[in-house]
Amino acid sequence: SQSIDEFGGRRGFRSGVFRHKRRHMDIAGLKVLVIGGGIGGLAVSRALALRGADVTVLEQAPEIAEVGAGIQVSPNGFAVLRSLGLDGALRTCSVRGETISLRDYRGGEVLQLDLRRLARRDYFFVHRADMIDLLAKGARAAGVRIRLLQRVTAIEPGRTPRVTLQTGDTREADLIIGADGLHSVLRGTLNGAEAPFFTGQVAWRALVPNTEGRGAQVQVHMGPGRHVVSYPLRDGSLLNLVAVREQRDWVAESWTQEDDPANLRAAFSDFGPDLRALLERVETVRQWGLFRHPVARNWHGGNCALLGDAAHPTLPFLAQGACMALEDAWGLVRALDGADGVESGLAAYQGLRAGRARRVIDAASANAWKYHLRFGPLRMAAHGALRLGGALMPDRMLHQFDWLYDYDITDER
Repeated sequence: SQSIDEFGGRRGFRSGVFRHKRRHMDIAGLKVLVIGGGIGGLAVSRALALRGADVTVLEQAPEIAEVGAGIQVSPNGFAVLRSLGLDGALRTCSVRGETISLRDYRGGEVLQLDLRRLARRDYFFVHRADMIDLLAKGARAAGVRIRLLQRVTAIEPGRTPRVTLQTGDTREADLIIGADGLHSVLRGTLNGAEAPFFTGQVAWRALVPNTEGRGAQVQVHMGPGRHVVSYPLRDGSLLNLVAVREQRDWVAESWTQEDDPANLRAAFSDFGPDLRALLERVETVRQWGLFRHPVARNWHGGNCALLGDAAHPTLPFLAQGACMALEDAWGLVRALDGADGVESGLAAYQGLRAGRARRVIDAASANAWKYHLRFGPLRMAAHGALRLGGALMPDRMLHQFDWLYDYDITDER
């Protein structure tokens, strides 16, 4: 079929994807409401619309935008973008990753991993705003209606589920998808009240000019109780920074809380000169507390389903939040396609996704302590083991996450 838009449209689907014959339910004509215009919500909207569904996105913000900075799109997430016909758009606004450098906090490389040796080299660094923009354009081009200033206050699951807006208006659909993030209205409806717990870690994020001409490399500076991740964005003119420190004080779980850059610099004042020079360029910084949320017990009910962070928030130690939302988007549509009804399709969706989500979240949580070793001799021994492993078995070190990166949810073989 012909491309329906500049993003690839229907032509963007690879041969064989969504290929099984329709047995009962037909996605075409299904009326869908998607709550949330983030990465997962926009991706599932385009995927459904390209299958013929009537999709509306309800976004509470006055515009489709993203306050975050950089994200990493590893091969498992890129597989979804490729199958949605958005791979070309991503390539034009991102940096293709080449290496990951693990570094001691006082200077000196511990281990370098060559991303070019992955089985699939599709590893990209992208500004979150650029990702949202390409997904929004792709959704609209597929026929999705995006409605702004639509704050959902209540959801009533059922055969014909209904949302209530802050204005008092209601909307009904055949399927409602809650892609509304950490504080999801639908998650509370399906699972009741849940209290996340503070991990004892806070994070800062910032963008600085790439004045040293850093290439396509992720650098992770690892120190006692702290680490900093940095990598280039856009045309390489910017560096994205995420710094994490262990502390007892509770910090609000908010992505929009501003902090004084001096506090960030003070927290990492004993790091090496290369990292301190990087932090000196920070002019605006945001800070948030890191909280653990359990994977939702119920991902669906009454023709409603959770997606992305609403179902399974993850800590940022494996760079998989966006990729898990993309996988969910494809997995949900894959499960619905050919199911004998919406609810059976949603049950298949949870069965397809819940186990992998837990494994990714557990792996991300385990990474934190590896970066934050406090006991000097233990840290030296661990770094020595990494150096030795990288020298003797570089491929083995690189491929320890093949289970993560080589997974392709769009491949139904």
